[in-house]
Amino acid sequence: MVQIDITYTGEKHCSLTHGPSGTVIQTDAPKDNQGKGESFSPTDLVAAALGSCILTTVAVLAEKEGWTLGNARATVEKNMSPPPRRIESLSVVIQIEGPLSPQQQTKVKEWALTCPVHRSLHPEVRLPISIQFV
Repeated sequence: MVQIDITYTGEKHCSLTHGPSGTVIQTDAPKDNQGKGESFSPTDLVAAALGSCILTTVAVLAEKEGWTLGNARATVEKNMSPPPRRIESLSVVIQIEGPLSPQQQTKVKEWALTCPVHRSLHPEVRLPISIQFV
């Protein structure tokens, strides 16, 4: 279990504290939903969670298999639906540098989709995921 404490700090801002580490992040409502867009919105955090979860899952695989994983990065584009607001799609592009064989690349693509965030999202959220090896 991980506890996260959240405090509303006014003007549609929240402060989130990660219990185990004490790390603090701030959120704000997005500009298109009466906020100032001064920080991640809660739905931005979902997009960030998906991208970082995929990268982490791939890193776990590489470590488990003893592979050298070069630089890896993710870009996630979040699109919201018209009212009632919800995340409509999260388009993900993963770029991985490194000397991975075609068989290793296939395994990376399979494992990437096993990340817990990907598995937890509602099936109506479109999740186009592209993994590029450069």
